[in-house]
Formats: sequence, C-alpha cells, structure tokens
Amino acid sequence: MEPKAKLLIIDDDTTLIKALEMYLMREGYEVHLASNGMDGLKSFYTLRPELVVLDVMMPEMDGWETCRRIRELSTVPIIMLTAKGQENDRVMGLRLGADDYVPKPFSLKELVARVEAILRRTKMQEPSANTGSVLYVTEDLLIDSENWEVRRDGDRLTY
Repeated sequence: MEPKAKLLIIDDDTTLIKALEMYLMREGYEVHLASNGMDGLKSFYTLRPELVVLDVMMPEMDGWETCRRIRELSTVPIIMLTAKGQENDRVMGLRLGADDYVPKPFSLKELVARVEAILRRTKMQEPSANTGSVLYVTEDLLIDSENWEVRRDGDRLTY
C-alpha cells in the first residue's frame, strides 16, 4: 500500500521519536527520523519530506535555526512539537515559518489529526505547473525549488 505521505521527525528524545514513528507508520505514513537539527537538515535535503515535525531544544542546531533554514528553501509544512509552550515561544515558532505549534505533552491522536489537516490543505494548494518554482534566475544560473535543482548554462549542477 502506498504511504499517505513522507514525514521527517527531528527530535533528540529517542523514546518519543520511536513512539511517534510506530504510531505514524501504523496510520499509514512513511516516517524518517533525525536526532538533531544538523542531521535533520541533511535528511530534509535528501528525503524531500511532505511534512516536518520539529523539536526546538536539540543539540548541534536548535529547532529555531532548523526551521529558519528549511524556510529559506522550501514551503514544506512544519509542525513544531516542543516542551517550550509559552506564548512567546509559540509566536516565535509561527513567525519563523512553522504551520502549527504543539506543546508537549500532547495527544498522538491530535497530532495525527493536525498532520492530516495540514497535508489536506497543502495538497489543495499545490501550485500548478504554470506558477513556476524558480527562486532565482540570471543569464547563466537558475535555481528551481520545486525540482530541487540548480542549473548553470542549462547543465544541472550536482553536489
């Protein structure tokens, strides 16, 4: 059976992410895990998930910076899932580009409902081929966010 969507969970709480992985997989999602912001960004670039669940307090790179960097390149939905539940933390997360902010402790059923709602909205809003996904273009350079490619003089650059 085809998974409902590809999700990336970035959180350093191994017990929590294993529980989330099992629950979300049982709900029909393809789930990938990263234990810190830096590994999460690498996985994000490689996997191209349809939604990211992101903690704030992590080693190497916190969730604020991870969210900021994801937003530099993508509009993929982000749900902040964190113990930092004060109003100013929620406002900061939303202003950085998170689509939703869920303070811990939380209900797994509610989280799944939020994932479904966000994915439903983003699928309805997917841009048509005519809207374009070019972030930057000059005579010899093109950066295309939808196809995740950079071209120089028409040739695709690889890293």
